[in-house]
Amino acid sequence: MTDSAWEPVPRTRTYELVLARIEEQFLTGRLRVGDRLPPERELVELLGVSRAAIREALRVLEAQGVVRSKVGTGPDSGTVIAALPSEGLTQLLRLHLALANFPLADVFEARASLERSSARLAAEHATPGQLARLRELLARMDEPGLTREEFNDADTAFHVALAEAAGNRLVTDLTVAVRGAVRHTILGAFRQLPDWEAEVARLRAEHHAIHRAVAEADADRAGELVEAHVRGFHQVIAEVGPQPT
Repeated sequence: MTDSAWEPVPRTRTYELVLARIEEQFLTGRLRVGDRLPPERELVELLGVSRAAIREALRVLEAQGVVRSKVGTGPDSGTVIAALPSEGLTQLLRLHLALANFPLADVFEARASLERSSARLAAEHATPGQLARLRELLARMDEPGLTREEFNDADTAFHVALAEAAGNRLVTDLTVAVRGAVRHTILGAFRQLPDWEAEVARLRAEHHAIHRAVAEADADRAGELVEAHVRGFHQVIAEVGPQPT
C-alpha cells in the first residue's frame, strides 16, 4: 500500500471525513477483508488529522462491525477489516424501515417483490436439507392450539428459511430484513382478527402450496403463490386497521 492512497482530509467534521477516506479504500479494493489499517499514529500523519478524529472514526467502524481492534504488539494486534456479517445488514435495514415511517403499503409492496424473487430462486436452488427445514416449519404451524405468537414465530421462520434457500445472499438479507421489520405488524393483525381459526387455516394452506411449488422446482408457480400470499395478508391488515410497526 502506497502513501498516495491516503491523502490529507479537510479539518471540518473531521472524523466523518476520515470515515469517507477509509471507505474509499474499500471501494477501490485497496483494503479487503483481513487487511490491517495502518497504525493510528501513521493514519494521523497520512490524513493530517488529530488522533481524536482517527479514534472516533475507528470506534464508529468497530460499532458497525466493519473492523475489529486488538491491542498489543503480536501478529493479531491492530485494526483488521472484518467480514460484515449478514446480521449486521439486516439489523440496519430493520431499524431503517422502523424509523423511516414508510407507508405500510410500500413496505408490503417491497416485501412482495423480494419474496417472489426468493421463492423463484428457492425453487431452483433449494437443497434437500432446506426443503426438510421448510417441512419442519410447516409441521410446527400445523400443530393445534398454537397461540398467535407461536404461529407468528413459525410463520416468520418459514419465510426466512425460504429466503435462505434462494442461494442469493443479498436477496436473502433484504428479504429477511423486510420480513423482520413487519413481524410485529403481522402479530398485531393476528391479535385483532375476528376469525382467527379461519385465517390461520388459510395461511397454512398457502404455506403448504408454496412449499410444494418449491419442492417441485416450479419457479413461476412458487413466485406467484408467495406474492399472492403476501398481498393477500396485506389486504387483511388493511381491513382490521393500522398496526404498529
